[in-house]
Parts: sequence; C-alpha cells; structure tokens
Amino acid sequence: MVLCSMRATTARLALLGLVTFLVGCDHGAKFIAKAELEGQRPHELIRGVLDLRYAENTDVAFNLLRAIPEGIRAPALIVTGALALLGLAAVLVRRPPRTSLGTAALLLVTAGALGNYLDRLFRGYVVDFVHLHHWPVFNIADAYVTAGVAMLAVSTLRMREGSSTGGSAAGRAS
Repeated sequence: MVLCSMRATTARLALLGLVTFLVGCDHGAKFIAKAELEGQRPHELIRGVLDLRYAENTDVAFNLLRAIPEGIRAPALIVTGALALLGLAAVLVRRPPRTSLGTAALLLVTAGALGNYLDRLFRGYVVDFVHLHHWPVFNIADAYVTAGVAMLAVSTLRMREGSSTGGSAAGRAS
C-alpha cells in the first residue's frame, strides 16, 4: 500500500516537473520574442511562409470573443481559465489517462493552457510571435494545446477501436 502511494506521488511530481519545464520553455520564448521583436518589423524565416512578429492578444484564438467588451472579456477569461486549469489538473493528477499517449496529450494541453493563462493573468494579454502566412499569429503554448488535442483525439480513437474489438492489446498499447 505504501509503495503504491509512493509511486503515485512520484508520478505526480514528475508530471508537475514536466508541466513546469514546458511552461518555462513557452515563457522563455515569449520573453525573447518581446525583447527582440516588439516594435520591430517581422523577421522573415521562410519567404512567404513563416515569420516571427510580435503581437499582444487580449482575445482567444481567432478573436472569437471580439464582440464582448474588453472590460467583461478580460475578467471572464481569467475566471474561466482558472476553472479550466483546475479541471485539467484534477484529471491529470486524480484520474490520469490510461495510456501514455493520453497522458502526454493532457500534459501538453495543461502546459499550454497554463502558459497562456499566466500571460493573461500577469500581463493582461498573451504574447504571440509565430506567424505562418494565412494563419493568425500564435505561440508555443498554442502549439502545445493544438498538439495535445490532436493526440487526445488519436488516443480516444485507439481506445474506442480497442473496446470495439474486444479490448485487444493494440487498443491499450501506447
């Protein structure tokens, strides 16, 4: 019983360490982007495809909340962000996914959400700096969330396939 408890505690600490590392990478990149790109022309990396440009985002992805006044939007994003992070943390710690792919996916989503939440909480906006032409400017935390959601979808599909084939090992692997 004690050994199981120690393993669970070690696993939780490892997850906390990984989230901290990922958020640190995101915030380190944002710090550099703000220092090097703010007030500058975009830095072209691949002509017509990819550049680095500084942007401050007070909205969510694709400016979906632009119709909501800033005075309402900002506090609403802080409250809903906090609730979402509490939910993600609870799932990650209390009921982790049954697959390593699912765990990695949830870890990425949590780290991305936390990285952007901390920006919004302490700066009042999210620092974005990666610009793929014909796509809104984004950041590393956004990439974490996107990759994590895609991985969760794959993990869920694999689990469904495993349960529809009688729980084969292929459905539980990964």
